[in-house]
Amino acid sequence: MRKTLFDKIWSSHVVEEIPSGPSVLYIDRHYIHEVTSPQAFDGIEKRGLKVRRPDLTYATCDHNVPTKNQHLHIKDPLSALPVAKLLQNTQKHNITYFPLGDPSNGVVHIIGPELGLTLCGMTVVCGDSHTSTHGAFGNIAFGIGTTEVEMVLATQTLMQYKPKQMKIEINGSLLPGVCAKDIILHIISKLGTSCGAGFFIEFCGTTISALSMEGRMTICNMSIEMGAKGGMIAPDDKAINYLKDRNYSPRGEEWIRLTGEWKNLASDKDARFDANYLFNAQEVYPMITYGTNPGAGIQIRENIPYATESNNPQSFYKSLNYMGFKEGEKLLGKEIDYIFLGSCTNGRIEDFRLFASFVKGKRKAENVIAWLVPGSKRVEKEIEEEGIGKIIRDAGFELREPGCSACLAMNEDKIPPGKYCLSVSNRNFEGRQGPGARTILCGPAVAAVSAITGVITDPLEFLK
Repeated sequence: MRKTLFDKIWSSHVVEEIPSGPSVLYIDRHYIHEVTSPQAFDGIEKRGLKVRRPDLTYATCDHNVPTKNQHLHIKDPLSALPVAKLLQNTQKHNITYFPLGDPSNGVVHIIGPELGLTLCGMTVVCGDSHTSTHGAFGNIAFGIGTTEVEMVLATQTLMQYKPKQMKIEINGSLLPGVCAKDIILHIISKLGTSCGAGFFIEFCGTTISALSMEGRMTICNMSIEMGAKGGMIAPDDKAINYLKDRNYSPRGEEWIRLTGEWKNLASDKDARFDANYLFNAQEVYPMITYGTNPGAGIQIRENIPYATESNNPQSFYKSLNYMGFKEGEKLLGKEIDYIFLGSCTNGRIEDFRLFASFVKGKRKAENVIAWLVPGSKRVEKEIEEEGIGKIIRDAGFELREPGCSACLAMNEDKIPPGKYCLSVSNRNFEGRQGPGARTILCGPAVAAVSAITGVITDPLEFLK
């Protein structure tokens, strides 16, 4: 029987199959952070258990941390407590931890690949929904709940039902100024936020192959916004070259052996999927959202649709009312208040390079407050080494320190009520970036040009 990439990884990690029940799946890499791990550690200690494989668990603090003055004590006690607990728990259980200020610190889904902890053909879990990011390297990677974090800590396994499988293929060359974020927002706008429920998605096609690893991570990151369990892309030479000589990457004969295996990690030609979708890259244009879910997206040059085009008019009107928009309205040229560049979706060095390429030699609009937050200490370092920091500061922007920041506003970085934020993050739910905040999702190019003009701007027109 022909197998998919998912089938191959899944079958090689099944420890036991429970009749008429889930499979016991071995976990290769377990990432933890300060928000979902404290209760899990309490749970195993109450049971008198130890961490089964501390050498396969890695920790960082990212959600609660401030993005300014990280060398100082965290002022907010509600943020300081879980960070302190993470240090305590990792020391007690001999788990590798990258604290604030450490050269390896950063957002968990950015540092995993950066450090070579995320490899190919793995099962990867974390108590965070966007663990799917690691699927860009050909992994079964997905988020888990706190009880499941406890299970992995105690057993290095997880009980899981095998999901259905979906293939999304996209072919062709992208228009200038169109990026990976536009691709995934385009797909979600066409298929909806629930089409992936019960599925694991494999992304493929010439467009996906042409993307950088950063772009592929953005695609897999937001497979969750389709309701999917996760997303993955078959590993190739780009993935292997990205991982070579990273801090934790294998060396010597082990590297040669593994890369030989990774090159064979792909779906068989006639492998069967439960659902298939095909897209044309030439139809992808810079995207923005107008509502309060990632599926409420339009091309930046289009008008907001009418309620008659919606499957749920009541929800449609509620969403527009929250956002302060009207059906049929054009968002191009609408004044904005905040710009957020960062998060596990678009906080990598490639995103800062793209942002800097648009703002170089220009000035930030006076009406815009911009939060530019690197996804890791490594990205922060590369920004300065490549001269991006100078370009950004010369244009009137301020760089912050690594963290999840305004993606979910669990620290001080909250968008005020009623204010509009063009955000390169992954979610635009009500209150996601702060109580009453109005989030418009976009890619780094849209964020950059709009930060210069002060209004929602089409990067393709800006390039002209």
